[in-house]
Amino acid sequence: MLLALPVWAELTYQVRHEHLRKGCTGVLRIDERGISFQEVSQKKKKRPHAFEWPYAEIQQLAIAPEEIRVLTYQDNRWKLGADREHRFRALAALSFGEAYALLKDRLDQRLVAQLADSDLAPLWQLPVKLLGRFGGSHGVLIVGAERLVYRAERPGASRTWRLKDIESVSSSGPFELTVTTYERARAHYGSRKDFNFQLKEPLPEARYNDLWRRLFRPALPSLTAAAPAVAAAPTAAPAAVPPGPAVDTR
Repeated sequence: MLLALPVWAELTYQVRHEHLRKGCTGVLRIDERGISFQEVSQKKKKRPHAFEWPYAEIQQLAIAPEEIRVLTYQDNRWKLGADREHRFRALAALSFGEAYALLKDRLDQRLVAQLADSDLAPLWQLPVKLLGRFGGSHGVLIVGAERLVYRAERPGASRTWRLKDIESVSSSGPFELTVTTYERARAHYGSRKDFNFQLKEPLPEARYNDLWRRLFRPALPSLTAAAPAVAAAPTAAPAAVPPGPAVDTR
């Protein structure tokens, strides 16, 4: 799903398409129609690699500073029917930061931002360790008005999530926070991915509650808006009360 925003730009990148047989180089284009790749080679090939994906045909789009991964709905017969993923590495000193800036408010939860949004105005932040299966990474968890950012020291470990694209947050104590996202977890087909953070400073309950409200308040129905209008019942005029005796205040 695309979010309606004005002014599209076309971005082009010189990239390397990674695949089993050494890979190939070409041009990656990103515009309002979708993402496409055209192989460019000095050798003539009968079938040069050429792909075009409208956004509706992209199951997940992961953008890192030096890599873009396009997960499609096409089956990969070499991986027992798993969905086919295409990996593109930027050549020279190119970065895909412009691609993220173009798409971050246009794509829905299928966009996975594997980088830290540098434009975020922090409301508060905490030093953390992100736990992993074979070790973790260290960084800072930053909460903004509309986004949550994990800025990691290790390349490729950073993330930026729009708050409305986070499925839930939970905590078992002041030194632990779990963020459940719609990113595809590779360990289990189609499941959501959990990011388990060890907090190096205690998370005050007030800050946790503020984050929870920012995530879920827009989804909670307004009681006043949902309740049907009820006409006020007519009330009888109060009976006249005779005046009491005068009180002498002298």
